[in-house]
Amino acid sequence: MAQVTERFFDSKDQMTEALAQLLQVELASGIEQDGEAVLMVSGGSSPAPAYKYLSSVDLGWDKITVAMVDERWVEPNHEKSNEAFIRTTLLQNEAENARFVTMKNGAESAEKGQQDCEQSYQTLKRPFDVTILGMGPDGHTASLFPHAEGLENALKTEALTCAINAQQSEVTGSITERMSLSLSGIVSSKTAVLLISGEEKKRVYEQAKLAGSEYDIPLRAVLNHPGINLTVFWCP
Repeated sequence: MAQVTERFFDSKDQMTEALAQLLQVELASGIEQDGEAVLMVSGGSSPAPAYKYLSSVDLGWDKITVAMVDERWVEPNHEKSNEAFIRTTLLQNEAENARFVTMKNGAESAEKGQQDCEQSYQTLKRPFDVTILGMGPDGHTASLFPHAEGLENALKTEALTCAINAQQSEVTGSITERMSLSLSGIVSSKTAVLLISGEEKKRVYEQAKLAGSEYDIPLRAVLNHPGINLTVFWCP
């Protein structure tokens, strides 16, 4: 089982403040120990306020590498691009000085682009200092979707990254082709933070803690892995 710490908050503002504080501490520690730090980032509304706050804090961003946890296989200027989201929320102000490693490349598919993506990610300092994860109402985390094409490989490979083609649903929308950190990639972090909000997702999280198939609820693979130090943040 993963080493899990649960922190439940009364409001999104409290959660944002706690997340920003955790990121400041962990990134500063990485710089102090190694001369550099690596922050793995997810898209979504939950981390956005913390990203915007941190963008104006002088953390020594020239010593920090920001890299994606997952990405839709779309152009960087696409409205659904996580890369575009990170550029407009985090990589502003002081954080403009960070190195940014993206997942999307010029290959026609995620599967064909995985090798080049993997080469980029192999250049990152490991272990990563912090990996920020989200969770969908279907129990996916990163882009590890239930019963997706590529999920079995994602849970077993030693590579940091993997190509995923999800089964289309209300959660995935029409863009099912993704690049993602593999389970091994998620494990390659000193600290992972799972951000959850709302009662519905809390129920899914509690279900993921029960015995069952990791292919039904991929978050189980994270919760069941003994090599992961996971802090779970939840707010209503």
